[in-house]
Amino acid sequence: MSETVQDTGDPYRLGRRGSHASSSTGHGDGGPSPRNIVTSYGFWIFLLSDIIMFSGFFAAYAVLVGRTAGGPTGAELFEQPRTVIETACLLFSSFTAGMAAVAAKRGHVLATELWLCATAVLGAAFLVLELDEFRGLIAQGAGPERSAFLSAFFALVGCHGLHVFAGILWLGMMMAQILVKGFTPQIQRRFACFNLFWHTLDIVWVAIFTLVYLMGIKQ
Repeated sequence: MSETVQDTGDPYRLGRRGSHASSSTGHGDGGPSPRNIVTSYGFWIFLLSDIIMFSGFFAAYAVLVGRTAGGPTGAELFEQPRTVIETACLLFSSFTAGMAAVAAKRGHVLATELWLCATAVLGAAFLVLELDEFRGLIAQGAGPERSAFLSAFFALVGCHGLHVFAGILWLGMMMAQILVKGFTPQIQRRFACFNLFWHTLDIVWVAIFTLVYLMGIKQ
């Protein structure tokens, strides 16, 4: 009788058999965190590390923006209409990616594929415009080796472009997986991570558009 009272009433017997064992979390009946929470947490850490990297590129550009070595400045090189079109393509691709997420939650494979295809087309259009801009700058003798300003510009904008290219590849593989396997839990987790990645790229581009192009044109 005394042993029963001790097992159920002693608060220092946590983790042993008794009424207190069922209230423990993490290792007892509560178990580990769900897989989608663990995946999202890990991917947020990756995104934060990526943002830190971009912050370094932004800082380098801010320091070197005036180091033109007698070469052309941003006001002489940047074409605002082209940059506005690039921005519109990327921002609208964020909308189509969001619509794809809505269709995926409803289990509509065809709608999801169409919205993802639109996202890929808009992302590809952004890359084509950016590569054409780089080609034009290099043709004018304003390549990354011309000055510290242009080196910082190509590094920052080019790094973002590489991320967009990687996102398009990721998107294409995910479209194929959805067609073959449907909306499995693994694919749903990957899809959520892709949306986080793509929207982060849009945020970074808004910062580039503001700090590099808009402020550069006014210099």
